[in-house]
Amino acid sequence: MPRFSPRFSAFPVYPLAHIPARKKALIAAGVDVIDLGAGDADLPPPPKAVAALQAAAEVPAMQRYGFGMGYVPFREAISGWMQTRFGQRVDPMTEIVPLLGSKEGLAHVAFAYLGAGDVAIIPDPAYQAYLGGTLMSDATPYVYALRPRTNFLVDLDEIPDDVLARTRVLYLNYPNNPTAAIAPRDYLERVVQVCRDHDILLVYDNAYSEMGFDGYVPPSIFEIDGAREVAIEFHSLSKTYNMTGWRCGWAVAKPEIAGALTKVKSFTDTGQYMGIQAAGVAAIESWAEFVPQNLAVFAARRDASVQAFRDNGFPCESPRATMYLWIPLPEGIPSAAFCDRLREEQGVIAMPGSGFGAGGEGFFRISFIQDGPRIAEAARRAGVVLAAMQAELTSSDGTGHREIVTA
Repeated sequence: MPRFSPRFSAFPVYPLAHIPARKKALIAAGVDVIDLGAGDADLPPPPKAVAALQAAAEVPAMQRYGFGMGYVPFREAISGWMQTRFGQRVDPMTEIVPLLGSKEGLAHVAFAYLGAGDVAIIPDPAYQAYLGGTLMSDATPYVYALRPRTNFLVDLDEIPDDVLARTRVLYLNYPNNPTAAIAPRDYLERVVQVCRDHDILLVYDNAYSEMGFDGYVPPSIFEIDGAREVAIEFHSLSKTYNMTGWRCGWAVAKPEIAGALTKVKSFTDTGQYMGIQAAGVAAIESWAEFVPQNLAVFAARRDASVQAFRDNGFPCESPRATMYLWIPLPEGIPSAAFCDRLREEQGVIAMPGSGFGAGGEGFFRISFIQDGPRIAEAARRAGVVLAAMQAELTSSDGTGHREIVTA
């Protein structure tokens, strides 16, 4: 049996890896499964995007390699949207990188900037692509726990000087997955200044830029003075347009940074299917009409989720962005044990905080991916599991220290 590399052996288990098989088995056993796990809504994409893909499938030229350039109108649509949405002028040919979903770009950009001895600052909990790119680059991850005391922000003042001196990349994601935190503008200004002072690449994952509620409008990092010098920003059609499986996104950066990611990708893929990029053009062009309607659905689901989980014993804040609730658990109830029992005993799929990194322990995440009544039923079942586990903590000997074993 060939040996695995030390790099591969350092990879953690992906938090969603085992869920599809367990979900399938539960459904086969007749369980009424309510899946609130992945951020993958049960909502349709823009009709114009579907029509554009269908039309593209009939065009022979669309079936050829797109290579790094891809479908030029897609680049132009992104450039126009960045101007309309954020007031940022972006050259479509030199400052945009089409991606097979933002995830691969978030990982691949590390290959251009990290190596042995370098450090990447990674929030914890976080999207696992940040850690994956760092480990695959043979660099050292410096994991910063996102906790309520800092409002789930990475406080760079707490990073040791010797670590900061070796840091080449900082990953940030606001609005945040999984915590749903948002970043104040003055915070982003401080981050950009630190990155400029230390020559750090700021990798800004802005996948939830169009999912702000209650009047909150998430910014682009490029709205912050000086960010163009040090940042690369990632966007995706997945959440905004309910197009998760289409795997279509992009990165924006000044030519030198964009070009570095483009060069890496020239060794790993030959570009997105241009028919999907044509559908991406149609999606982006539907932004003004589609996104507000879609966001209203998520806002209603958010409100239903908050109320339902509060009614069933879970204190939770109403998030101002994303499609997630980050729900605290009582002390002594491990998140993995809770989510395992919730799935196996009640048929509800949620994500344990520990699945996103050790810093997520003490929380679990649910997604607004089903309608209000189904979310309410999931919350009711979660309350049953919570009550049972709390009772078990104090029932055996009265000490409150009964061990809970993860299924």
